[in-house]
Amino acid sequence: MLKKALLSAVALGLLAGSALAQDVKVLRIGLDGGENSNDQLRNAQCIADGLKAATGVEQVQLFPSPDYNGVIQGLLGGTIDIASMGASSYAKIAIQDPKAVDPILTYTGADGSSGYYTIMVARKDSGIKTLADAKGKKLGFADPDSTSGYLIPNVALPKDTGKPVKEYFSETGFGGGHENLVLAVLDKKFDVGTTFGSGVGKWEEGYSSGNLHQMVAKGNLDMDDLVEVWKSPLIPNGPLMVANKVGEPMKEKIEAFFLDLPKKDLACFQGFTQGKNKEYIKVDPSFYQTIVDARKAVIGG
Repeated sequence: MLKKALLSAVALGLLAGSALAQDVKVLRIGLDGGENSNDQLRNAQCIADGLKAATGVEQVQLFPSPDYNGVIQGLLGGTIDIASMGASSYAKIAIQDPKAVDPILTYTGADGSSGYYTIMVARKDSGIKTLADAKGKKLGFADPDSTSGYLIPNVALPKDTGKPVKEYFSETGFGGGHENLVLAVLDKKFDVGTTFGSGVGKWEEGYSSGNLHQMVAKGNLDMDDLVEVWKSPLIPNGPLMVANKVGEPMKEKIEAFFLDLPKKDLACFQGFTQGKNKEYIKVDPSFYQTIVDARKAVIGG
């Protein structure tokens, strides 16, 4: 009798947990401040509309943040359910609370690759053409939680220059997101700056995807005004993360929606992923372990 009662209690608990997970009425998507918030909201509205229909929730809300950390704290604190961010942002979450989110998908580029690059740029009229030319100059980073805009340059640049970043450059600072960083380079607030791109495609188009491509597409940037000073090793494309608190049934619906998105609405998918990208593929935490380890070594939690 006791065994039967215990089994019944366990079954009821599982059913209650399943019902609770399926009782999600609102999904909240965090937007990380990598570009202008109005542009992010416009590019993500089709995601909100499609996700609402696909999951059956009452609302899908969009929450732009002025920086990466706002979304990170939302995912850690339970006020954000879904976000597509760089690998370093995921690493920060995973270090602080490994159970908070799961990286479920990433996207592939136009060439089918699942990676991109830090692109260090300078103004064409600055006379800076190579990394050697940038020695002693002022370097701008995008955001302290950006993979391409901060973490990877701090890992890879010392290997190429033979010196720590703070010794090789006269000064470093932050631009406040990738778009603002490039504008700050153009405005001569920094001599060189780190942003990101696919590294494939036409230079005049800002490559096939990434921040430079988005800025060109919006008419905010003429690539003739910039030169590429340095390119990092390949970086794994950032994950689409889902908070574990939404439960497995909802997570499966979210995953299915994003996997189908490139086939059903390619323009929406490419706007949301910032370029001429191809499809989503499944990933898990092991895909980002090298970035987690790098963040621990360079930044910490």
